[in-house]
Amino acid sequence: MLVIGLTGGIASGKSTVSSFLRQLGAVIIDADVIAREQVAPNSPGWLEIRRCFGEEYFNGDGLLNRKKLGELVFSSPTAREKLNSILHPKIIQAVRERIKTYQEAAEVQLIVVDAPLLIETGMSDLADEVWVVSVDRSEQINRLMQRDRLSQAEAESRLLMQMPLEEKLLYADRVIDNSREPADVLAQVRELWQKVAGHQ
Repeated sequence: MLVIGLTGGIASGKSTVSSFLRQLGAVIIDADVIAREQVAPNSPGWLEIRRCFGEEYFNGDGLLNRKKLGELVFSSPTAREKLNSILHPKIIQAVRERIKTYQEAAEVQLIVVDAPLLIETGMSDLADEVWVVSVDRSEQINRLMQRDRLSQAEAESRLLMQMPLEEKLLYADRVIDNSREPADVLAQVRELWQKVAGHQ
């Protein structure tokens, strides 16, 4: 059973591609969802973050204040490395376990690991193929500004903290151009689905 690693830069439209694949019948393992599970109250990840970063990054109800912690890690490489060292091993282990579970389910045809940091964390090693969602840098910045209500300078700063798209493309077995209209993107995804899942 084929395991696809799906990735792309921030605001590249990866979630749209993932949604199309789900509609076609793929099982999606969303690394962002798993990451949120790892910081659920009283989980090992939650306890480590609270110990390392302090109570000021948690709301009164005990939930992690993701926005406040996000602002810290975007501005501090040291804090970002510390958070990654806590969460990434747990996320990778959870993804590995879910892949194994789905591989044992006869009705599953295609597994997609949807992960922004697929390559950076080494999760690409869990996949048979890497698919990269590509978008023009200017369009990426515009989408990021609109989505997260950022200034152009803030959006560009966040892009600089990520692996450049050009570098991600070096790892790609297949590339999906998301600079086009949604119908065209869907057509690209459908064509890839037919190639790898054998659906005509």
